[in-house]
Formats: sequence, C-alpha cells, structure tokens
Amino acid sequence: MSESLKIAKKALLEDAGLDEAFLGRALSTLSARHIDFGDLFFERTVYEGFALEEGIVKGASYEIERGVGVRAVVGEKTGFAYSDVIDEKSVEDACKAARCISQGQNCEKAQILTERSLKPLYVSDNPMDSFPRAQKAVILEALDKTCRSLDPRVVQVMASLNGSHSVTLVARTDGVLTADVKPTVQISVTVIMQQGQRREYGSASNGGAFLFEDLIHTDTVSKLAREAVRMAAVNLEAVEAPAGTMPVVLGAGWPGVLVHEAVGHGLEGDFNRTGSSAFTGKLGQKVASEACTVIDDGTLPRRRGSMTFDDEGTPTAHNVLIEKGVLKGYMQDRQNAMLMGMRPTGNGRRESYSSLPLPRMTNTYLMPGNFEREEIISSVKKGLYAVNFAGGQVDITSGRFVFSASEAYLIENGKITVPVKGATLIGNGPETMQVVSMVGNDLEFDKGIGACGKAGQSVPVGIGLPTVKVDALTVGGTAVEA
Repeated sequence: MSESLKIAKKALLEDAGLDEAFLGRALSTLSARHIDFGDLFFERTVYEGFALEEGIVKGASYEIERGVGVRAVVGEKTGFAYSDVIDEKSVEDACKAARCISQGQNCEKAQILTERSLKPLYVSDNPMDSFPRAQKAVILEALDKTCRSLDPRVVQVMASLNGSHSVTLVARTDGVLTADVKPTVQISVTVIMQQGQRREYGSASNGGAFLFEDLIHTDTVSKLAREAVRMAAVNLEAVEAPAGTMPVVLGAGWPGVLVHEAVGHGLEGDFNRTGSSAFTGKLGQKVASEACTVIDDGTLPRRRGSMTFDDEGTPTAHNVLIEKGVLKGYMQDRQNAMLMGMRPTGNGRRESYSSLPLPRMTNTYLMPGNFEREEIISSVKKGLYAVNFAGGQVDITSGRFVFSASEAYLIENGKITVPVKGATLIGNGPETMQVVSMVGNDLEFDKGIGACGKAGQSVPVGIGLPTVKVDALTVGGTAVEA
C-alpha cells in the first residue's frame, strides 16, 4: 500500500470508524440502479493563512474542511450529493440521493476495489507542521521592513503567507481506489509607491507544492521585496501606452496566462462536446502557426497545478493539445470523454468535495523554440513588450479576449525603451496563435500562485511560456500612435 493511501485511509476512513469493506457496500448502493459510472470523493483539507498590512500582522486563519461528494452519471445526466459529515449514514444517504437520476433497476454490485498507486509528485508532509507559526509572522514583518528600506517612496506594504494540506480518496464503481496527499504554500507581497500625487503598485510572489522550508530560504524576503519595489518604480515612470495594431512580444513566464485563457479553456472537453468552443470540430486541423506546440501536463513535480491522480482517480498525463500548429486533442474528464468517445486525460478537477468535477487545465504551457530573447526583440521595429498581466477576460465561443498589462515597454528599432501604462491586448485566440512567428528558448513557469476559475470553482494551475513574438495584435491604450 502506498504512503498516500495509508494517510488517506487513516484521515478519511479509520478516523470516522469506516473501512474498505464499507466503501464496497456504499458503491454497491450507488450502483444498485443502472448508471454508467459513479464515484465517492473523500477530502480533508487544512488551511492556514497570515496577512500583513500597515506593518502589522492583522489577520490569521486556520480552517479544516472535511467531507464526501457522491456522484452517479447516466449519459449527460449527473446525480450529485455531498455531506460535510463522514459517517455510515451520511455516506449511504448521499449514495441513495445521487443514484436517483436513474429509475432503471440494475442491481449490479460494484467491482472489488483495487488500489492504484503512482510515485507521488510531491512530499506528503503537512506544511503547517514544517515551520514554526511564530516565525511565519516574523517573515512577513521582515518583508514589510525590507520593502520600505529599499525606496522611501513606498507608502504601503501588503503581504500574505498561506499553506494548505489536502488529503483525498477516490473510490469508483469500476473498482479503482486512489489517493493523493498534497501540500501547497505561497507567499505574496504588494507595495504601493507614491511620487507626488501619483501612486503605482508592484507585486511579487512565490509558491508551489512543497513545504514552507522549501519556500522561505535566506534570500526569499530580499528577492520578493526587490521585485515588488522594482515593478512599482517602473510603473511610476511609465508613459501612456500607444493604441493601434502592432507586433507584441510576450515575456517568458506569467504572460502565458494569455495562452491559458485564450486557447486553453477553448480546448476543455465540455466546451467542445457542446459546440461552444472556437476549436469545436477542428481536431487534425491547423489552428496555430507551426511555431506553436501547446502542452497540458499534470505530472510536473512540485507544481501547484500538478496532481498524482486527478479528482476522478485518473492518472494525470503529459497531454499534447496542439502540435506544430495542428490541434491534436482536448482535455477530458470521464463524463465528457465517454460522451465524445474519447479517453479521459487526467483533467477531471473539482474545487472541493462539494463540487462536481469538470475538465480543467493543470500546467499549461507553450513549448520552447530556438530563438534567443534578444533576437526576438531586435526583430521588432516598433511594438510592445508585455512582461506581466493584471487580468483579462475571454469569450470561449468566439475566442475574443482582452488582457490588461501590468508591466509593459515600448520596443523601438529593436530596443526596449520606455515603460508604458494602460496597455490592453485585444484579439482572438485562434487568430492570434496563427500569427505567432518566433518562439524563444527560454521557457519559464509562473511563480507558483496561479489559480483558475470556471463555473464558480477555483483550482490551482500552472502557466508557462517562453518569449513569444505575435506579429500583429491590437493594443488598446490612451496615447495616439504616431
């Protein structure tokens, strides 16, 4: 038995007076009427967070969530029930409620449970126990002092330090039993800097699926403070962004959120099954330039978006979505894969035991190319270099997107010149991917705090991008292009 299964059985079954034999009985209750498949999803998650503002740790929280979600699937229909109490009666009642979508009698017993285990992608230790609580407050106070010492124009510092430890157990009517034990930690800082009447902000963060001692090294505070202050100082010097259609160079790392939103969501199975994605019906067709290969990979070690198994008990995988511009596949959960005659890809994800699984991204990135960053920038006579984004929105059906750049610069005659503010990128996901002409060799991932929202659920994700040149993109700004 794997270490994850031992921990999950202890935390989710034995502590509630349950055992594996009870799981078999509950699954038989769930499948007593005809269903295509069903599952029980047990979860226990511990959260801890600290927040600093105005030089004082003003907030601290500690929370434990525990419960079970029961699902029965018949075609496009789903029966779902959940309970925040884990005991025999609550689980049995949830099974009876979930199976009500089926009126036919089948009376088949669920298959005998078989444990499935894989090498975990992260340690199973609880991060809250790996670092003294008092020291966490000291770290935030040091971050505040360091930021203020770097520049007298800093007038406000807001910082947070958070951790969680999640234990999940999935028991399925087809006999699969899996478990996952995952720690996550993150630290963030935002500074507000004032010069005269003008105020601007800068931020920095770090995190991942590991422990606090792996996050908070000797130079962590210094690096985060310097980056946040640097960004705020750049924004204080920024001029109004130009408006018009121009080449745009996306920086490595977090700017991959544009690919995540404008392309990634459109490749999730449910949108394509219902015909609501701009990529529907285009498998095998060219949907991007040959420079583009897009991957979704839930198997990357220590990444927040990774999972040993997804929330349906399917192993995560290295999934090629677009290869050299050609659409190769969609991200699938079990239900949409069944309805589309495809295989699950390990992308069935849910926010918690009280949520239904949906096809979601894990770590989505554009594969690196052969160009140096300097080559890409020098190829642009006049354009924009977008290094960071503050947010955006996308219409899945049309593929239209709008993103706001939080850090951007003009490129003039192949050189990065002045910083600009107020730049928005406006375009269409599939059309934008067609005019990607240069892809750098400098793939970077986000700093480990990415989260993605869909249907009211938020899950941790990873985003990756090398430096990329988009030949033509509409830039919305306040300055008139000369």
